[in-house]
Amino acid sequence: MTTRTHVVAATALGLTLTLALGLAAPAWAQSRDQIRAVGSSTVFPFTTAVAEAFGKIGKFKTPVIESTGTGGGLKLFCAGVGPAHPDIANASRRIKRSEVDQCAGNGVTTMTELKIGYDGIALASSRKAAPVSLSTVLLWKALAKEVPVNGALVANPYKLWSDIDPSLPKAAIEVLGPPPTSGTRDTFNELAMLEGCRKLAEVAKAVPDEKARERACMTIREDGAYVEAGENDNLIVQKLLANPNAFGVFGYSYLDQNRDTLQSAKMDGVELTAETVAAGKYELARPLYIYVKNAHAGVIPGIREFIGEYTSERAMGDDGYLVDKGLIPEPKALRDAARVEAVNLTPLQF
Repeated sequence: MTTRTHVVAATALGLTLTLALGLAAPAWAQSRDQIRAVGSSTVFPFTTAVAEAFGKIGKFKTPVIESTGTGGGLKLFCAGVGPAHPDIANASRRIKRSEVDQCAGNGVTTMTELKIGYDGIALASSRKAAPVSLSTVLLWKALAKEVPVNGALVANPYKLWSDIDPSLPKAAIEVLGPPPTSGTRDTFNELAMLEGCRKLAEVAKAVPDEKARERACMTIREDGAYVEAGENDNLIVQKLLANPNAFGVFGYSYLDQNRDTLQSAKMDGVELTAETVAAGKYELARPLYIYVKNAHAGVIPGIREFIGEYTSERAMGDDGYLVDKGLIPEPKALRDAARVEAVNLTPLQF
């Protein structure tokens, strides 16, 4: 009787421990066995290359990578925890405070931020066109919705590049670029539009209020001079080949992969190269990121291993396969630090 009692007690204890352990793991733990990443079209080719290399190892399934744009990807990433929501977000800008708050509100309370390298934004055109040198001021005058005339902001009157500067082509202003959901668009607004606008004293005189002036500086014209070409940078490349007078806005990797047919305008006399970006000489340069949902690590198989592959020297090192894809690497000391954060899944402190 005593033995039976002990057996029953032990069984009950075991059941209690099993239930407790079961409660410690998410109910959806085994409902998806493949990593899913969404986000930036600029980071897409890099994450895709890592996914392909990771899949060839054979231990885990090849991750599914979707190009949704940085804003769209972070919205999906921040929508919640569980198999219906992505594990990783690719971003061509840093996550915003508002997005961190959105994540937290939906239960995504811990994430790891990894800077994977750098990129430069190209103002690319067909090699059939004559090479040009632009500046942030010229770009702003070409693309701003309103520009200063006689002390006041008026609807942009410039139709041709030569209307702004006689040394520029006598061709219609046409710039094919990303939509507002794109991190490239955000970066272009900040590094080209806002910075170019700030260099013009007449804008400050016309709009004394700083916040109103910033809004005016980053408002792009809607009369056809700037054409939203979606999140597909390859489509922009094709359109540039069809129209030698147009310019396209996209990341360095797409220029690098199409140098036989495309060229990039110099910015204030500086050519877009990996060297000028790394040296901080090219104005339209930016860091690239991936964000990892920590709650999914250890639940969705292979997340830690995938991040380990991403931050390895064979991937993001000076001679790594991501450099062949157009990634501009960080200095080795910073890569090593990123690798430690990746292994530890160090939570983002915003």
